[in-house]
Order: sequence, then C-alpha cells, then structure tokens
Amino acid sequence: MIRPYLASFSAIISNDQLSIRAIVTATYSHTKDSLKTPISHLALLSKNNYRIRIRGFNEGQVEILSREYDSDNFGNFELRIPALVDVNNIEKLSVYETSMLTGVEIHLGSYYPIRIKEPKKLVISDFDKTLVDTKYSTPKEMYYSLNRPLAYFPSVEPSIALLKNYMEKEFQPFILSASPHFYEAPIRDWLYQHELFVSDIFLKDYRDFFSIFDGRLSTKDLKKQGFYKLNQLIDILLMTGIPDELALMGDGFESDPFIYMVLKNLLTNNSDPWKNWKAIKNNAIFNLTSKQDSYFLTKFYQLSELAKKKPNVKIHIHIRATNNNVESLKTKKYEQISYQKANETIDYYLA
Repeated sequence: MIRPYLASFSAIISNDQLSIRAIVTATYSHTKDSLKTPISHLALLSKNNYRIRIRGFNEGQVEILSREYDSDNFGNFELRIPALVDVNNIEKLSVYETSMLTGVEIHLGSYYPIRIKEPKKLVISDFDKTLVDTKYSTPKEMYYSLNRPLAYFPSVEPSIALLKNYMEKEFQPFILSASPHFYEAPIRDWLYQHELFVSDIFLKDYRDFFSIFDGRLSTKDLKKQGFYKLNQLIDILLMTGIPDELALMGDGFESDPFIYMVLKNLLTNNSDPWKNWKAIKNNAIFNLTSKQDSYFLTKFYQLSELAKKKPNVKIHIHIRATNNNVESLKTKKYEQISYQKANETIDYYLA
C-alpha cells in the first residue's frame, strides 16, 4: 500500500521560536533490513506536494497548537513558528498529512522538540571522510556506496571520539553532509550503532538538480559544496540562534576549512554582510548563480542581525588531516581570508 510518511523531521525550540524542517514522501512499505542501504531510499527522488497539520501539546497533553502548512514541490517543509502560542510550553508534536485522502488526516508520527539550552553550545560535524572514510570519486565507488551499508566503510575513530567528547560536554550535535538526502536512514542507523545519538541530520536534496524552476542547487553543485554547506550552516544557526560556543568538524579533502572560516568571519568580525558576500561570491568553491547570489545575500543579512546580539561567540574548528595532506592544508591560502590567521584557529588532527 502506498501511503505518506516522514522521511525526515527536525523540530527545535530556541529564542521563543519553533523551527521545523521536514520531508514528506509516499512509497511502499519496506522491511527494516531493506532500509539499511541507500539505494532502498531512492523513492525520495520523487516530486510531489503535501499538506501537513502540526498539533502541539503541553505537559498535560492539552492541544495548544494546530496549524496546517503546504510543502514545496518536493515535499519539503521549512517552518518558523513564532509566538502564536507560548512555544516553550510545547512538549510533544504530532504530524498529520491532510491532502492525500480528502477529509482524512493520516498520522505521520509524534515527536519531542529539541530545546537548545542556555548557554547555547553546538557541534556541527561533516559525515563523509570526517566520521566515515567513504569513497564516491568513481562510478564503481558510487555503486558500492549505494548498495552496501555504511558499516562497510572504515570508521574514523579519532573523529568519533572528538564528537563524543563534545556531546559529553552538552554540546547539541548536528550532522551536515553533502551526501544525497536519501542517505538519511542509513546514516542515522550508522550513528546509533556507534552510540552517537544525533537527531538532526542535514543532507543535500538531489531533487534540486532535476528542477529548473524550483531548485536552489544547479549542476555545478554536484561537485562544488560551497554554496550548499555554507547555506546549511547558516540555516542551522537561524533555527537555533547564535550559540555561545560553536564547534565545527570537517575534513581536509574538499572545502571545509574555507567554508568554516567564512562562517567565522560572518559571526565574529561584525563586518558588512554585503562586503562578505561580494568577497566570496566569485570564488571557485562557491561560483554562485544569479539566483544563489540574491539568496545568499539575504541569508548573510539575517545571520548578521542575529550575530550582533552575541558578538563574543567562541568558535572551534577541527579538520581531519592525513600524513599526505596535513602540510599542504597548513600552508594553503585563499584570497578572501588571511590563512596565517586561519592556521592559528584551525586544529588539524591526524586520522
């Protein structure tokens, strides 16, 4: 039987705001074992509209929120629910799809929102080549990645230990990866196997590449991760608010060091968002389209306004390096950032 289900759901309460990110799709039911490989989730490449009702309940199970929202053409929801009610009193959320069957609300699940505690401490980690030594550079490697569980690839134990250390210090964890969005269930399964209990996973929506009018990503973003990753980092901070302390974990195989330093500049230098945008927009890591230009500039201004309220955020950047690339990483320079200063900031650890 085909029915809608939530492929992804994240709810965060911070700064008197409830932020929700969700993906709804429809597919046939699967067995638990059949969902361990990414290829089992290719139904998430489908395109459709959905409408959901979100009900919020307080500690006494009294309904204090009930609102409906429409998705984009891919079944994605990005919601910011301000103080229509006292969102801080919401203890549980129930989600229903209301458009598939006329007059019927199909229950998609119930969830407990994450509350970002004060002082706010966040750790955001990349996944591929940071926590798991995956390989996607050839068609053969891509085939294996789709058809084998993530446990097939070697784990990066120093990175796992570092992430666990931050979580033990009560940093709220987020996983940010350029892997396709249909990898979420296998990634979540891998995280739980390694006792990394992370509820918020941000992945690249590959349906963007198949939509000329609706998508934010273009074909150049299949290889270039700059726009996608920096945009997602900003989205996370817009959901949570600017933290008192932020840890960023990535790898030295692509563009993570540069992206993280750009974010640090946005948060700590109190500089003009337009100047920051102008300085990086033509960099090969980003190579922004005209649509992405305006989108990024808007995001920079939104983040800048938040950053003014907390100018002393502490930022830690950890980059996984190998014996083969650690020296080149330490001496690499980018036009828009003083990398001499970056080397004083970034912790390059061997793994």
